[in-house]
Amino acid sequence: MAEIICVIGNKGGTGKTTLSHMLAQGLGLLGHRSACVLTDTSREPLSPEGRRYITADARTREALAKVVDKLRSLQDWIGVIDGGGNRTEMDRRLYALSDIVLLPFRESHEDIRTVVRDLEMFPRAYAVPTQWPTNSWQRDAADRNVAQLMGAYRHRILNPVCAVSASKVLLQKKLPEQMPTGLANACRAFARQVLEVMEIDHVEPVAQVEDDEVDQVGGRLSAADMPMRLQASRRSH
Repeated sequence: MAEIICVIGNKGGTGKTTLSHMLAQGLGLLGHRSACVLTDTSREPLSPEGRRYITADARTREALAKVVDKLRSLQDWIGVIDGGGNRTEMDRRLYALSDIVLLPFRESHEDIRTVVRDLEMFPRAYAVPTQWPTNSWQRDAADRNVAQLMGAYRHRILNPVCAVSASKVLLQKKLPEQMPTGLANACRAFARQVLEVMEIDHVEPVAQVEDDEVDQVGGRLSAADMPMRLQASRRSH
């Protein structure tokens, strides 16, 4: 039975669609079969050509039910559902059918206030700092804001996904033949930490990125930083 990951949140503009495609691409780079599922009616479906994952159009209630049913029938697949923004009722529906929920947020106080409300509404969800600054001064300021305003939820905050200018490539109708190396590394690092939280084993590709590159794009979770584990036995894909 496939695992279902939903990327939701009550605020628009937090990078849900970009993060969904980064996660699906990263899962593919780590050898997992995955699908990125579109539910946002304001977006058009993207071609799966050149991607390490398939794409699915589920912009209607009936289509979503069919896609989820199909995914649930597949062994060792992972479905990543892009929930779109400002759709509280849809968020509740997706939360109910998911195995894990991700709530992207940016560094603004408005984003942080919104994601705190969403964490309270969805107790099985994890917050994901996205488009996080790479400048050391800005990064320190953003991290301090999170520590001050989200301290009570520290165990439910994943490592930041730093701003990668090439991430917009994933939202093109068709991907270029060659993916930028920095983007591939960022996708792989993000997928790796989500798999660790879900306690799904993964095999690193032969051509691994260097440890310092991994740290720059999200990094491996240390034992001290690991969020609360999902209440499930360890699974292997």
